[in-house]
Amino acid sequence: MVGPEGRGGGGREAGSEDRPEVGPGGGLEVGPGAGPEAGSEDRPEAGLEVGLEVAASYRARRRGLLGRDGIAGAMLLTPANSVHTLGMRFPIDVAYLDRRLRVLAVVTMRPGRLGLPRPRARHVLEAEAGAMARWGVRPGTRLTLTADPAPGA
Repeated sequence: MVGPEGRGGGGREAGSEDRPEVGPGGGLEVGPGAGPEAGSEDRPEAGLEVGLEVAASYRARRRGLLGRDGIAGAMLLTPANSVHTLGMRFPIDVAYLDRRLRVLAVVTMRPGRLGLPRPRARHVLEAEAGAMARWGVRPGTRLTLTADPAPGA
């Protein structure tokens, strides 16, 4: 996998135990049976993959989705436990994740709002409003981050 700053390498940095290892061109996978309602008919198909951008630096987390008109996939802010939509142009779905990438809560935020911090959250996943429901992301769901394969692989 590629590290959060786009570097390759097999090991983790000191103090990075809460940061997922995926590069800016990675993906997000919502697996079947990941949530508390395993076996439910409204669960997504096995291995649903979504394009993912990772904001792991202070500057990238601060900018987030500001100044954009939308996002095709999702953006992972790490580490983070709260977000705001001040200056946003569109409503977003926000999933608060624990250190094991299990969804703690999902909320929809309109532009111009200030979200409350979630005490156990270590990461925040943002997407256009309605996307989390389409993907089957709900409290209890476990997400998996994947890296894009190397070019030519």
